[in-house]
Amino acid sequence: MKYFFQTLLIFLFYSCAAPQEKITNSQGSFNQERNLIATPKLVVGVVVDQMRYDYLTRFWNRYGEDGFKRLVSEGYNLRNNHFNYIPTYTAPGHASVFTGSAPETHGIIGNNWFNKFERQMVYCVEDAGVEPVGTLDDAGKMSPHRLLTTTVSDENRLHTQMRGKTIGVGMKDRGAILPAGHTANAAYWFHGQNEGVWISSSFYFQDLPQWVKDFNAAGHVESYLKPWNTLEDVNTYVESGEDLNIFEGGFRGQETAEFPYDLKELSGQNRGYDIIKETPFGNNLTLDFALAAIDGEQLGQDEFTDFLTLSFSSPDYIGHNFGVNSKEIQDTYMRLDRDIARLLKELDAKVGEGNYTLFLTADHGGVQVPAYLETVKVPSGYFETSNFRNDLDTFISQKFKSDSLIMNVSNGQVFFDYEEIAKNDISREELQMEIAHYLLQYDRINQVYTREQLESSSYGKGLAAAIDNGFHQKRSGDVVYLLDPSVISYSRTGSTHGSGQNYDTHAPLIFFGKGIKAGNSLERTEIIDIAPTISALLGIPFPNGSTGKPLEMVLEK
Repeated sequence: MKYFFQTLLIFLFYSCAAPQEKITNSQGSFNQERNLIATPKLVVGVVVDQMRYDYLTRFWNRYGEDGFKRLVSEGYNLRNNHFNYIPTYTAPGHASVFTGSAPETHGIIGNNWFNKFERQMVYCVEDAGVEPVGTLDDAGKMSPHRLLTTTVSDENRLHTQMRGKTIGVGMKDRGAILPAGHTANAAYWFHGQNEGVWISSSFYFQDLPQWVKDFNAAGHVESYLKPWNTLEDVNTYVESGEDLNIFEGGFRGQETAEFPYDLKELSGQNRGYDIIKETPFGNNLTLDFALAAIDGEQLGQDEFTDFLTLSFSSPDYIGHNFGVNSKEIQDTYMRLDRDIARLLKELDAKVGEGNYTLFLTADHGGVQVPAYLETVKVPSGYFETSNFRNDLDTFISQKFKSDSLIMNVSNGQVFFDYEEIAKNDISREELQMEIAHYLLQYDRINQVYTREQLESSSYGKGLAAAIDNGFHQKRSGDVVYLLDPSVISYSRTGSTHGSGQNYDTHAPLIFFGKGIKAGNSLERTEIIDIAPTISALLGIPFPNGSTGKPLEMVLEK
């Protein structure tokens, strides 16, 4: 028995000692750059406006080796990445990418939304309290003041005691402002019409830096008022539909929506320099300006990590005009591939290969044109919002004997007038239930949720969870409705977005550069995971409202 216990003690001793040796070995291989904090000189966050995931695969064989293909082969490609909320619009998309949270937290519930306290529609970044810089137009009266949380770029600024810079660039004001956050050194957006200049607001400074003035004076914008024809023979663009069809909008002044387009000739009837936005040249111009910003602001040139947030807005304008199956979209992405290659080449030269980290994603996808889907027998259609509002008002009037209980219907939400409800001694819960029941009988409406349901329940999956994640208790309406798949409230030409269906939620996500390993995954990830992943990489605090998770699989260990 004595020898038995001695043997048992020896066995237990070595059993316990083995893990300790393993831990010691693990600690001995600790690498600060990999296990604690990476120190890229520059983080570049690229958002492509209205990029479906399948644009990577559909046009893959038309891409060169140094653009999208380089990102995928040398970086980490998340192939099942989705938005986890509704509505999938530009402003919520950009805000969610950089805050790591959904609209229920960051408060950007649309591009525009009805403000029940001001009793009017508001724009996501409009700010009457600031002045335009670089123009006299109100297009410069913008700031991030409606964004309720910090961004990852804000947290980097705070972490580095404001030594790390942040510059936001995007053709759309909301695409430049929201990603850059509250503490940015600057955000710049494009003002077209009869000016064709990059502008900002007094939220950031009182006068444009000299490098921006020089860029505006150099004639870059004017150089893009030129013919837009396809990069290659249009007849070889077999990955998209026919060039001449009835599903595209086109430009005023040209009878058909088919190549080529003489932009200088057409500009007079299409808001002057704004026509550039609706062509791939808008991406070219955006990248020209972003590269000038890297030089002008000396980004990535010291020991403190800087941020460049870069939004390519033109694919959204083009998708809305011509549709996701158009040859115009194909040509846009073939050209954007060259822009990505140019960006990577310039980053290698200016910051140094291996000295920067980049991610590329989108702010939403886009639906196939329902009018086209109808021709191939896919269930789809159009929803007439104005008719719906009239029908709803009639129902409310007949049921509750009042014409003023509804203040607004927008973004798939019904907003009540609480004062009128109180005056008429009507139960808000009863009004919600009656409207919800009515809407569920309405043609083309698929699902309905009331404020009572969303505030008292927690939905874990499906469209209900997406509605829940997009519902801000203070800013959202009282009844939310969803349309049938591939049913939109839009014109019969061009594509749009905003739903929780896969064509709107499935977006590319590729991490690339310092601290990122090569690989790919089909594991479901969400857009709110991007900011905490970058935060974990840099060893900085997560954005203060972040609800996403760091994507451990993409990080070097």
